[in-house]
Amino acid sequence: MHSPSLKHKYIRIAGIVLVSLIVILLIGGYIAYSKRGALLQHAIEKAKNKAKSKYNLDLEIGSASFTGLSTVSFTNITVVPQQRDSLLSIKKFDVSVKLLPLILGEVKLANVNLQEGHLNLTDINHVKNFDFLFKRKKDTTEHQKVDLSELSNNLIKEVLYKIPDDLTLNNFLISFKNDSSSFKVLAQSALIKDGKLSSTFNLNDGAAIWHFDGRMHPSDKDIDIKLYADGKKVELPFIEKRYHLKVNFDTLSTRLSKVEHSDGETRIFGYWGVSNLLINQPGLASTDIVVPNAGIDANVFVGQNYVSIDSSSLIHLKKITAHPYIKYTLNPVKIYEMKVNTGWLNAQDLFDSFPSGIFDSLDGIQVAGKLNYSLNFFLNTASPDDVQFDSRLGKDGFSIRKYGKTDLSKLNNVFVYTPYEKGKPMGPHIIGPENSYYTPLDQISPNLRNAVMTAEDPSFYTNHGFVEESIRKSLATDFKDKKFKRGGSTISMQLVKNSFLSREKTLARKIEEILIVWMIENNHIMTKNRMLEVYFNIIEWGRGIYGIGEASRYYFGKTPAELTIGESIYLASIVPHPKTGLYSFMPDGTLRPGLIGYFNSLGNLMAGHGRAQRDSNYYGFYSVRLKEGLRREIAPVNTAVADSLMKQNDDDDAVPVGVVPEKKPTFFQRLFGKKDTTAKKQEVKTISAKDKLKADIERLRDEEKRKELLVDTAGKTKKEIRQEKRKMRSDEKDQEKVLKDAVKE
Repeated sequence: MHSPSLKHKYIRIAGIVLVSLIVILLIGGYIAYSKRGALLQHAIEKAKNKAKSKYNLDLEIGSASFTGLSTVSFTNITVVPQQRDSLLSIKKFDVSVKLLPLILGEVKLANVNLQEGHLNLTDINHVKNFDFLFKRKKDTTEHQKVDLSELSNNLIKEVLYKIPDDLTLNNFLISFKNDSSSFKVLAQSALIKDGKLSSTFNLNDGAAIWHFDGRMHPSDKDIDIKLYADGKKVELPFIEKRYHLKVNFDTLSTRLSKVEHSDGETRIFGYWGVSNLLINQPGLASTDIVVPNAGIDANVFVGQNYVSIDSSSLIHLKKITAHPYIKYTLNPVKIYEMKVNTGWLNAQDLFDSFPSGIFDSLDGIQVAGKLNYSLNFFLNTASPDDVQFDSRLGKDGFSIRKYGKTDLSKLNNVFVYTPYEKGKPMGPHIIGPENSYYTPLDQISPNLRNAVMTAEDPSFYTNHGFVEESIRKSLATDFKDKKFKRGGSTISMQLVKNSFLSREKTLARKIEEILIVWMIENNHIMTKNRMLEVYFNIIEWGRGIYGIGEASRYYFGKTPAELTIGESIYLASIVPHPKTGLYSFMPDGTLRPGLIGYFNSLGNLMAGHGRAQRDSNYYGFYSVRLKEGLRREIAPVNTAVADSLMKQNDDDDAVPVGVVPEKKPTFFQRLFGKKDTTAKKQEVKTISAKDKLKADIERLRDEEKRKELLVDTAGKTKKEIRQEKRKMRSDEKDQEKVLKDAVKE
């Protein structure tokens, strides 16, 4: 036991140490306080030198001084990139930081006051005044894998800590200008006070007034704000111009509720929602898509090598909800995962929740019962052939009480079919006995039925409109080839596409096709035989040739019942690209040799399914003869061109015999827009080769001179700059020689 006197001794020593520390801190604080002006000026000079040497930026500050214990006041700040337009100017900028976090090594903003500023972004003649932002640093260190969890957590901290607790901002202009467009956003006012945000933004000199309002507690990771406009919808014209995507809405809401970081994972809990959203994009749908209200309670989890939306998230769309799960793994190989589960829903609620303008034929449909949709998708990019795909729509007591705009049972009776070409209606066709070309299923040669079913849908009589294995293989092929190809479309899907829907190539039309097929197949609206009979009588078999009754007479001068196995395999081969059917023939009426492989492959498949006899003589290939009166229409065409044209799958865009087709845009080019360069190419062809060569050389020389003027000199010696310019001139000379040699050839 220590005596009382010893205890008092320890207390006195502790008191002396504490007082000494306080005195030292006070002295240090006084010295730092008295020298802080000099330290500030030193920091400013250091920042100026760094901006100059690393980024070629001229940074100027009119005045800088402390106006309080932790507040710095700046005036007349300007940032000008060398040989570029002025980037930034600020008349007055006051900023203060929180002292306690600063002592602990973290910079948290307490107050910001910004008056009269202008951020000027330009991109003129491919010269940007902000290109220093994309300048890559020379990295001589060994690359290490980034921990996404740590990166995201640090990034969130940095962003939230840089949002001040109190903000006063007035008249800060952001402008952007390039060769073809410009826009302005003037932040007339923005105020954060006691955790409440209010702001007013003036777009393009009064074209629209936007507001960001709501709750703002960045230090507590608690944010809830809304974006809306005065007296009109929020519109995004720059997105429309860039992506041909029209988007507007009444209110956009975002909420950050919580951020957690533990066990190697950062978890971000938030909400995003929109009201009265309108979308118009030619690749999505032909009309406006309108969503009255939609949102997602999104729980985003970020691990060391993945980003995911957790299955605890919840999507809201009008009357329905669904749990999504999306995960993207970056390494050691890229893996894509997606799951969706709605649980059991009232069927009518599901149909009522479809956005207006998306499924026109189903508009007004009345249904009963319950539905449950589930999706499971998994793709490991190291083994795309093992892709997993499972999409199911379960039903419980589901029935159709009343059809919408389109009567899905109309194909059971005589009906009028109107084909469309490039959006324009062609002559109507009666599908029934009144049409002399109409052919009942039992009067169509089994050779043709078997050939087409084997080529298009081998399991037609046993599937329910979809073949998952075909879809799975199609996804794997599309991924490996990096483009969308034809695949996975059953006879039921082709029938619905031709009978009920337009020929528009939109995402909405494809989903509508899938829904109608599901309803027809799962509610037994048509028998399989009737579906096949209608299919053979409406599909296109050539330019302006619809139905097998007309096709068999057009190509071979015989009825569908008389078709041989060779003629049937030929007709099956042109189903995906009917307008190019005549390219399969030589001028003497025989088939092109390039089709032998197809005949042998399809014939063997038919034999394997018990739909044909084994044949070592290519299943009638050599006996097929085009009708004599049609042979004069076959112009001599290069074999490579003919083979290419025979592989076209785009029916609407196929070209007549003898015309070389122009390259068509991809799905993503159609979705996000592609500049039409056809007219420009036609114009270039009219210029003589000599004039074009001269123009190209002039262009090369001008481009080389412009590049010399814009050489990045930051951190380089004069010798290095000379070497870089010399290399540019040498490259330009080499390109001139290539152009001249090409003209000589």
